[in-house]
Amino acid sequence: MIDWSLLALDPPGWGGVLLQGLFATLQIAIGGYLLGAVIGIFGALGKLYGGPVTRDLMEVYTTIVRAVPELILILILYYAGTDLLNQLLGLVGWGPVDISGLAAGIFVIGVVQGAYSTEVIRGAIKAIPPGQLEAARAFGFSPATVLRRITIPAMLPYAIPGLANLWLIATKDTALLAVVGFSELTLVTRQAAGTTKSYMLFFLAAGALYLAVTLISNAVIGMVERRSRRGFARPG
Repeated sequence: MIDWSLLALDPPGWGGVLLQGLFATLQIAIGGYLLGAVIGIFGALGKLYGGPVTRDLMEVYTTIVRAVPELILILILYYAGTDLLNQLLGLVGWGPVDISGLAAGIFVIGVVQGAYSTEVIRGAIKAIPPGQLEAARAFGFSPATVLRRITIPAMLPYAIPGLANLWLIATKDTALLAVVGFSELTLVTRQAAGTTKSYMLFFLAAGALYLAVTLISNAVIGMVERRSRRGFARPG
């Protein structure tokens, strides 16, 4: 018999704890996704328009991140990354800093997302008809103006499907942070299930919360995609 009272928002129910875990999950997913998108833009520009060294560095970055399992990357970045930062701070005479789990989680997810975003955005930029960029340069637009007024708006319709998929991946990748002890939705679900022994109840509840995030995200993404494609000729 399922004891639904265990999902109550107030103790002894665990509903409030699950919602706090969901809020932490969304914070990391949004922060990591935005950081990954910024890395992706500069990574794509570096691959397309950078010099040989920049292109090689971006190629190494995207190849390594996409080749190594994400769980291994998270462990490396979470532990080795914070240790390296404190060592660098020690070299300049600063004491070690206690990096919050939220900041570390956003950084880790952002670095992983950045490699995939780089390839998505690079492909979207290459899909822009060359004549649009050539016309902008012919009118004397600066590279920054071409990027802001031509490249980014023109590549968005091609990039949104891939970036939307990366957003959904980011929401699920946050569950991997449970291995380093960050209290996101998966970890608090395991804690609630282990304490009450109601494993089916709490894991179904967590699955329902992830599904709700996905359904809401799909609705928002659909609206954004339709808006970005206004003025596009429909295939006959």
